Amino acid sequence: MTTFLSIPRPSQPFADQARARQNLLTKPAGSLGQLEDLACRFAAWQGRTQPMPLKPAITLFAADHGVTAEGVSAFPQAVTAEMVKNFAAGGAAICVLARQHGARLEVVDTGVAGDLSGLPIVHAKVRPASANLRREAALTLAEAEAALAVGREAARRALEAGANLLVAGDMGIGNTTPSAALICHLTGATPETVVGRGTGVDDAGLALKRRVVEDALARLAGRELSPLETLAELGGLEIAAIAGFYLEGAALGVPSLVDGFITSAAALAAKALQPAVADWLIASHRSQEAGHGIALAALGLTPLVELGLRLGEGSGAALCLPLLQSAILLHNEMATFAEAGVSEKSE
Repeated sequence: MTTFLSIPRPSQPFADQARARQNLLTKPAGSLGQLEDLACRFAAWQGRTQPMPLKPAITLFAADHGVTAEGVSAFPQAVTAEMVKNFAAGGAAICVLARQHGARLEVVDTGVAGDLSGLPIVHAKVRPASANLRREAALTLAEAEAALAVGREAARRALEAGANLLVAGDMGIGNTTPSAALICHLTGATPETVVGRGTGVDDAGLALKRRVVEDALARLAGRELSPLETLAELGGLEIAAIAGFYLEGAALGVPSLVDGFITSAAALAAKALQPAVADWLIASHRSQEAGHGIALAALGLTPLVELGLRLGEGSGAALCLPLLQSAILLHNEMATFAEAGVSEKSE
């Protein structure tokens, strides 16, 4: 059985000190809105009144899904391996954004069906694709634990490289289906409200996806499942790895910026395993996928932006990195009223 490190609480005293500094800066109190809150959260996470600038590390986890046999995706399963090759060549959206922000980017094969042995990526394949969750458990308990461990190891590598903010990305044709199943099971929401079009299925494809998720949930009806069993029954290898990534980051005192629908499902699985992980998460955006808002609400997270995104890969999170950097710089470098010789608000 996987043993997780305990997760510390962010430092409330440093959050309070950061808030006090915000109230001294040359602006009306609260006028920078969420940027002020973000600066104070990073102060609490880093244990500093004035947080250090962010050094983000993006880790992209890739895996295939047996449920694609049911016809739930508009793209064939082979696209997963093809896209991993594109990541390795630097041609995907997340590669462009990582270069823009100077972020470390690592690609991890957690369970791609194709042979990727010649690529300059991390080879940590637990098995080549999950099983078909409509008809059987997607993973064994041992496989779910192994995938969690892949994510934990990736988080440690990122932190050893100097990261102080983690970003997980996903690649896996068909992975909106297990993500929807997990969100339904962990929140009690219905497939009607959670299942979306994913890569762009038509109305008939959407109806099929909903039936597949309904059947997967029906398999589990009346069973009392542990969080790990839930992840094994309904998840995927990259989803489990992302959950482990978030858990290890939080245990080591580093926050994670949660991307879209798939990573939010992974965050819910991580929260089910260790509820305190939620204190170390920020949501980048609300995607177009139907149930993303439901997942974010269950995590207690408010997205920073809404741009109509539905790509995955960690792209929405990467787009928000300048916003977070600005929040910290404003907090650290603005003058106080006393420093600038500006009169404060009259009592």
